[in-house]
Amino acid sequence: MRALLTSKAARRTLRPVADLIDQRIERHVRRSLQNGSTAQNTTAAAGTPDAALREELNKLRGRLRPLELFFDGTGRGMARLPSASHLDRAIDELAKVTGDRDGAERNVAQAFRLLIAMEALGVGRIAGGTMNIVGKLSAVPLLDPPNDEVLEIGTLYGMFGAALIRMLERAGREPKLTIVDPLAGTQLQPGASMRDDASGTPVQGAAVRVNLALAGAAGAATRIQQGFSEDPEVRALVSDRSYGVVIVDGDHSAAGVAADLEWAEQIVAPGGIVVLDDFGHPKWPGIKEAFDKHMATDTRFTFLGQVAHSGYLRASA
Repeated sequence: MRALLTSKAARRTLRPVADLIDQRIERHVRRSLQNGSTAQNTTAAAGTPDAALREELNKLRGRLRPLELFFDGTGRGMARLPSASHLDRAIDELAKVTGDRDGAERNVAQAFRLLIAMEALGVGRIAGGTMNIVGKLSAVPLLDPPNDEVLEIGTLYGMFGAALIRMLERAGREPKLTIVDPLAGTQLQPGASMRDDASGTPVQGAAVRVNLALAGAAGAATRIQQGFSEDPEVRALVSDRSYGVVIVDGDHSAAGVAADLEWAEQIVAPGGIVVLDDFGHPKWPGIKEAFDKHMATDTRFTFLGQVAHSGYLRASA
């Protein structure tokens, strides 16, 4: 909590409050001088606020506590208050990938607000760092997928899918979401220690449906196929259409990502977008490894670039 209040972004956000405190301390010192206080008393007053000022400062800090709850990591594991440099970098990367600087700035702002709202209203959380989530939500609409069919491989609580529906609707699209996830009660990743989620919510279908309902009719109409994306039966059930967007966010091992990329080759529509989550993240080297091997094959995919820790591919005809 202390780190949140002392970060550059927090100081910038809360600067008006700090300025108010400084002004009141300055007035107190000026009154002391006007009343003929000794130099010693003046120094003490300038260096250490008296009891009344300390009390007022504590009250102001207390009023900031509810604001902290919107942005700190309690109940989701990660804080949601990025620095200005992180925001600017994401906008620059997004503009480079999409070719739309104005749209990048607009979508990043909208996606950040949406992320905070979804985690405030939903159950569970959205997996990932703030700029990674914001980048994905911002990029997909700007990349103008060829149709509105979206496949999300790995959803956790369904909250990201609901947020993506909303961002696509803001762009005038009519998204139709399909989700594939084992919904095994907890987040599954090979080689990772699985424990109770920071949100305290079990990973199960009921939570996913609750969150999808936040996206209105399109969220409620989402197809959910429980199972693993490499399962032939699961694939057969959801390979009934070509997808304009495929989000690869399931098994993060090299073998798992390789299998999902191979499947995406078959089901993504011409001109479709494939999003590789956690691309280049040091915790998940298997993703980049699988990507490099896949791109060395006779692939339909062209690499568009990276925003935060997500890579973007476009499929040819």
